[in-house]
Amino acid sequence: MAAPSPGPREVLAPSPEAGCRVASASSGCRGLLWRLRDKQPRLGLFEISPGHELHPLMCMMQAGLWAATQVSMDHPPTGPPTAEDFSEVMTQVQEGFELGTLAGPAFAWLRHSLGLAEKDYQASLGPGGPYLQFLSTSKSKASFFLSHDQRFFLKTQRRREVQALLAHLPRYVQHLQRHPHSLLARLLGVHSLRVAQGKKKYFIIMQSVFYPAGRISERYDIKGCEVSRWVDPAPEGSPLILVLKDLNFQGKTIHLGPQRSWLLRQMELDTTFLRELNVLDYSLLMAFQRLHEDERGPGSSLVFRTARSVQGVQSQDEPGSQNRRLLPDSPNALHILDGPEQRYFLGLVDLATVYGFRKRLEHLWKTLRYPGRTFSTVSPACYARRLCQWVEVHSE
Repeated sequence: MAAPSPGPREVLAPSPEAGCRVASASSGCRGLLWRLRDKQPRLGLFEISPGHELHPLMCMMQAGLWAATQVSMDHPPTGPPTAEDFSEVMTQVQEGFELGTLAGPAFAWLRHSLGLAEKDYQASLGPGGPYLQFLSTSKSKASFFLSHDQRFFLKTQRRREVQALLAHLPRYVQHLQRHPHSLLARLLGVHSLRVAQGKKKYFIIMQSVFYPAGRISERYDIKGCEVSRWVDPAPEGSPLILVLKDLNFQGKTIHLGPQRSWLLRQMELDTTFLRELNVLDYSLLMAFQRLHEDERGPGSSLVFRTARSVQGVQSQDEPGSQNRRLLPDSPNALHILDGPEQRYFLGLVDLATVYGFRKRLEHLWKTLRYPGRTFSTVSPACYARRLCQWVEVHSE
């Protein structure tokens, strides 16, 4: 599906006080200060410091995002996004590069509706500290980053994936209005970056599902199939953080108790929505964190939030049809579900793969290549049903 027609505008970007050149010049001192004040363990994550191959790209992303967020701070949303907001493209010209902000007013409204202050968003993504890189087990050629506080996740995307995301954006916003406790990852921005006259690179920003990460012990990327779904675990004692896959999860169970019925219903609602978009190949991200003794038991860390979890949204649906739940009194509560013994971080990510001609050919090839085995490239209806069945089988 094509993206909405863009409404382009070009502006000269304001420069952050600590711009890219200043960031490079002072990065040694600032990096030391940042490491001293950062109390969270970051095992297996690597600071993108001067000399790293991605350091120039990171500096441009940080300076560009600082300036782009400044625009939304100077011109905050006054109401729900319009058709023009969804199609707007703003290009900000910086020294040596330009940053495009796609559907900027729509994303600014979405961030506001989630209770995310633009000042905090700018501080996390701007030149206040180095981004973190981690080794991904994904087969794609995308680059993955975390903001220095690990709150936001950045990923490079192909142009056709960005087009699909923008085409689906109005319905995505509508789904989050109808189901404020949805497991869908919260997409917060889509951007392009071009150096001189080179080719545009696209990247997205979303809330990290695995936040706060300090006590997480295991991470998984689940698609509900078996082909190419094994990752060799890190050696015992290794600091490397790996996201494991379906076959690594064999013999394990998600112990949720009374929360299980909510999860099964929300998986059904969200995957039905993705099926209607003709989308497949998304993943259920999942992580485990053992609860401390004082965190266990009814009411120990829950707050009752049935009125609104996405601020400013008025819906005609009854709370029951919206499938609301008790949210933990914790950062990133929409992606956290507590069982009797474990805290689970859960979110559906990678929502941009459409079941078009290319994927249909891939399905036929894999049917011949892997007879009798399950693989990811199947119809959206089959994909949704299979992932829901996986959660049902592996939870109690």
